[in-house]
Amino acid sequence: MQLTLPDFSQARVLVAGDLMLDRYWHGNTGRISPEAPVPVVHVGGVEERPGGAANVALNVAALQGHAQVLGLTGDDDAANTLEARLVEQGVTCRLQRVVGHPTICKLRVLSRRQQLLRMDFEEPFEPADRSAMIAPFAEAVREASVVILSDYAKGALAESRAMIDTARAAGCRVLVDPKGTDFARYAGADLLTPNLGEFEAVVGPCPDDDTLVERATGLLAEYGFGALLVTRGERGMTLVTRDAPALHLPAHAREVYDVTGAGDTVISVLAAALAAGSELQVATALANVAAGLVVAKVGTATVTQAELRHALHGLREADQGPVDESRLLELVADARARGERVVFTNGCFDLLHAGHVAYLQQASALGDRLIVAVNDDASVSRLKGPERPLTPVQQRMEVLAALAAVDYVVPFSEDTPARLIGAVVPDVLVKGGDYDPDTIAGADVVRANGGDVVVLDFVDGVSTTGIVERIRRG
Repeated sequence: MQLTLPDFSQARVLVAGDLMLDRYWHGNTGRISPEAPVPVVHVGGVEERPGGAANVALNVAALQGHAQVLGLTGDDDAANTLEARLVEQGVTCRLQRVVGHPTICKLRVLSRRQQLLRMDFEEPFEPADRSAMIAPFAEAVREASVVILSDYAKGALAESRAMIDTARAAGCRVLVDPKGTDFARYAGADLLTPNLGEFEAVVGPCPDDDTLVERATGLLAEYGFGALLVTRGERGMTLVTRDAPALHLPAHAREVYDVTGAGDTVISVLAAALAAGSELQVATALANVAAGLVVAKVGTATVTQAELRHALHGLREADQGPVDESRLLELVADARARGERVVFTNGCFDLLHAGHVAYLQQASALGDRLIVAVNDDASVSRLKGPERPLTPVQQRMEVLAALAAVDYVVPFSEDTPARLIGAVVPDVLVKGGDYDPDTIAGADVVRANGGDVVVLDFVDGVSTTGIVERIRRG
């Protein structure tokens, strides 16, 4: 299966469910309390993050999708904090505030990235509060193409059947992250994402894949689900649909620090990809990759487009070397997301020599990523004459890519790289020789965007032309 990221900016996702504020106290532990056999934590940092359904919405927004979130909160400082954190990340909030009721909060105490204790602060919502979700939900689905019901059994989704019917009538796909053993509450949903424990609590133990698929298929028929995606921890996940063979995907996690919110990431990436036009199998595979990324983070966390794209293309070193322009622009976007400084230079590089190597090493030192744009064969002939190039462009690119100083090599067909520079907009534009910086192609674009234009000296007595002449003289 070929995995590519869809245009997540086209995704319109409504997340409805149980909202909560996750608090984290971080500190070092160096001794055991004299009062009880427990560690003493010296708290040195405090964090507050959206949790539950709010974290699902945050995950959609982190992918640059359009996210709405609907749920019940108190009318208190915790609700204000929750809303502020969501709004600053671009989430549209439809909080249904219940006066006199506390917002659900979970406090986790951590030391050295390990969770030591969790404390929950919550009270059940009354039936009248729960029914207050119906009218705003019917309004919000008009602006969505996919709906996520994020159920933590806190009461916001007491009317889940009515919500599913409303969303389906509005033409929305409905994805459910379920809670409890009563899957009838979600009848008619397009997809459920239970973990293996939740799934087996409903259907009984599944000792092998065949049993799991058989029992999942039975649930599809019994409750009218379109599909079931069973997340299986270190064994990956399994997608069961009505009209295709089961899809078993292995886990991608290299390190597992915290599984908190991993299910949120799975359903949010799945929903955003579907809303952006991906097929279900592709969306599921993307969600599986995202799950492997988020469990390496502490606490409720999100995954960005840059992280997903980086994971899809393997380790960074695998992406170094010759790339086409579209891939280069993705890599540049990822580099900028990591706060890296991008350097750009160009040339024919026909017969790479020591002068080129020294020049490229100097250029690389000006930033974090060095892009080398190489004239293709036709443009070299126009610039240097019909007998050039001596080496085809693909070979020239491969030799450049082998240099430790070079990150990415890209071809261009014009006589100058001005258009390519305008697309990349590097932080530093470098040229070698005795150029006037004001006359360098692309310099105006770089400077207009706050970048630098740098001219470096070539090594004296070393040039491709000189080497060619010496070879011809024999």
